[in-house]
Amino acid sequence: MTGDARTRRANRAVAVLGMALVWILLWGTFSWANLLGGLVVAGIVLLVFPLPPVVFAGRLRPVPLARFVAWFLRDLFVASVQIAWLAFRFGYTPHGAIIGVGLRVGTDLNLTLTAEALSLVPGSLIVEVDRAEGVLWIHVLDVRDRAEAERFRQDVLALESRIVAAVGSPDEVRRTTEGGVL
Repeated sequence: MTGDARTRRANRAVAVLGMALVWILLWGTFSWANLLGGLVVAGIVLLVFPLPPVVFAGRLRPVPLARFVAWFLRDLFVASVQIAWLAFRFGYTPHGAIIGVGLRVGTDLNLTLTAEALSLVPGSLIVEVDRAEGVLWIHVLDVRDRAEAERFRQDVLALESRIVAAVGSPDEVRRTTEGGVL
């Protein structure tokens, strides 16, 4: 068996186990029947809806991961306060913008992690993902001018850098740090 086939098989096994775990959590109790049912359902789902191969080429780095989590929690808090402030500003109409951000690491894993982190922060929402070009199209609340749009774009690139620093390969880390955004 070649390395690619072995990697694909390992990725499928992880996906099946992950879906079986979600199945058990949905039922709320562990039983052998729930485990077996989860494995069967996961197997059927993967046969009917095959997943694109998502290869984890990097490694988990604890210090950059802690840095990412700290920044994410900070962003979550600041954005929540900003959205609350907007909600209580009577008579003020916030302006939204849709901003395209081309990521430097266009892997499916990086696109997904960056998009999820952005969508979890109030005030930003992923509108579209262009997998071929590695571009995230993001709706941003309360953008008044081009300078704020550019600042948001730089914030997205900084977020990508933190994610790649935490889980990316050395080549991916190099690609995100060459631009100087961190």
